[in-house]
Amino acid sequence: MGSSSWLSFSLCLLLLCRMSQAQFGSSQESPFQSSRRSVSTRNECRIERLNALEPTRTVRSEAGMTDYFDEDNEQFRCAGVSAIRRVIEPRGLLLPSMSNAPRLVYIVQGRGIVGLVMPGCPETFQSFQRSERYEREEGGRHRRPRDEHQKVYQFEEGDVLAVPNGFAYWCYNNGENPVVAITVLDTSNDANQLDRSHRQFLLAGRQEEGRQRYRREESMKENILRGFSTELLAAAFGVNMELARKLQCRDDTRGEMVRAENGLQVLRPSRMEEEEREESRRKNGLEETYCSMKIKQNIGDPRRADVFNPRGGRITTLNSEKLPILRFIQMSAERVVLYRNAMVSPHWNINAHSIMYCTGGRGPCRGC
Repeated sequence: MGSSSWLSFSLCLLLLCRMSQAQFGSSQESPFQSSRRSVSTRNECRIERLNALEPTRTVRSEAGMTDYFDEDNEQFRCAGVSAIRRVIEPRGLLLPSMSNAPRLVYIVQGRGIVGLVMPGCPETFQSFQRSERYEREEGGRHRRPRDEHQKVYQFEEGDVLAVPNGFAYWCYNNGENPVVAITVLDTSNDANQLDRSHRQFLLAGRQEEGRQRYRREESMKENILRGFSTELLAAAFGVNMELARKLQCRDDTRGEMVRAENGLQVLRPSRMEEEEREESRRKNGLEETYCSMKIKQNIGDPRRADVFNPRGGRITTLNSEKLPILRFIQMSAERVVLYRNAMVSPHWNINAHSIMYCTGGRGPCRGC
């Protein structure tokens, strides 16, 4: 049976989707939370019809490419968002960076690992192993530390990753197929104080952006370590001058995605340990703490569907009740799979804009 599918991202204007204002007060605020200001003006939202948009600029790197949609398009300006599509080749590493806007990343294809550095939080998790002696003698669940590892998460096709603004992150493709990811950034968030443009701050690498908007001259996007002297970096990190120069990537033209020829080895939890950690959070009520929040949820698994019609298709919704970190970035996601000759009934959002990305199939879509 033929089918088509799309992904819908929602951004809340005044209230969080499916939540009342009383459900988030000062006690719920976090260091990285920022409220949404008015995302549009009357002039910016005078749109006669909705149009399907294609990327307007492609930036190639050694191990992949990045497609940018025109954030000055009236539809994006009205919604107050920016959109990016990335393709990371096998053994490709998306170098660490941070952004001035929170984002949702949907994994259309592939699998890999992603690392996150949360401001004000420990940079590592501590894994534990059960003590067999205590379990045998006392019947308890005594555990002892085993190792510490970075905050690294495994992702796969169908996952949605939530990355608040100011969080540094990197991504590595450890699979055999390219990773394809679509990213929507909320550039109208109050954390973006200069204007509604998306700004990416590289912590490594050097990106050739090509010709810019408004026909500006070609330029190179440097990483932020270029702003410091080599001597200062060497002293701060306790490394020699040669390594400090490499960190600044002065002569590196590989772009924001580089290839790890021999693979990337990182100390990370196993999938079983990751599941046990998430289960422990739920039991102990730790999901609400900022430093231990879960950042991903799969919406591609048919078993997770919220609405299913054997003749029409299925809808899977991801909101702050399923992934609490969405409460702070004030975004949500929805995946819709339509079978042939099926349709979604007309509807609208009272408190949010929607950005739709088609992952397969074809058909008409009408807005009025």
